[in-house]
Amino acid sequence: MVAAEDNGGRSGRPGQSSERSPTVNQPLTTPPDDERRMARTILVVDDEATLRETLVEALELEGFRAIPAADGREALAKFRSEHPDLVLLDLMLPELSGVEVCRILRAESAVPIVMLTARDSEVDKVVGLELGADDYVTKPFSLRELTARIRGIFRRQDRLAEPAAEGPAAAAAPRPVDLGRVQVDLAGHRLLRDGKPVPVKPKAFELLAFLLRNPGRVFTRDQLLEHVWGYDYAGETRTVDVHVHWLRVEVEADPADPVLLQTVRGVGYVLRRD
Repeated sequence: MVAAEDNGGRSGRPGQSSERSPTVNQPLTTPPDDERRMARTILVVDDEATLRETLVEALELEGFRAIPAADGREALAKFRSEHPDLVLLDLMLPELSGVEVCRILRAESAVPIVMLTARDSEVDKVVGLELGADDYVTKPFSLRELTARIRGIFRRQDRLAEPAAEGPAAAAAPRPVDLGRVQVDLAGHRLLRDGKPVPVKPKAFELLAFLLRNPGRVFTRDQLLEHVWGYDYAGETRTVDVHVHWLRVEVEADPADPVLLQTVRGVGYVLRRD
């Protein structure tokens, strides 16, 4: 495990040592005030008491408000009563599985969901993403990685929540980009087919928008994770592959033989419009 970083003299606080939970590292240094200007609420759902308590304490040290839940039914009840800003959701839960909880949450809300799983199967990860989870972290994981992903999600939400331009600036909003089968409304954050919105997962749209703004430029999966997901480290690149697959289904005439979203073997992906 990574050695603990300085946390302002609080390293001796109960629950913060790696001995308490072998699945996570010690928390990061408490973030600056400008990153903690508003306490976000995170629902932590895990049936392993030690890990659950450690995550709650660590997230609170990072400036978040953390609410624990030990099983699927409790998670749903607390989600509906507390209205969290993000859900950390273990895949293996009693009462209701994490997969079922994810399905229900996504039907009720667009709140970000990060799946926690001890499994290393690509199938399990893809199932979570297919159900609408925004990301996943495989145990054991470091708190640096988890916190980076959470802060990246919140940064993107903040950007999207910025007030829309008014007056002449609004009138100058770019027209939808025509990609053949669909049109991409960058200003409205929508995909359109025959003028009607097409359902699209938020991360998939952000990925498409980023590539549209950089046509012809090849990006590695790690670069796309950094620019679109907000990771400043080498993350789980399978996430990128899954989102590219979703986009190809929507924008390509033949998803099996993509013309727009092309794979550059051994490198990554590129959007070509010529």
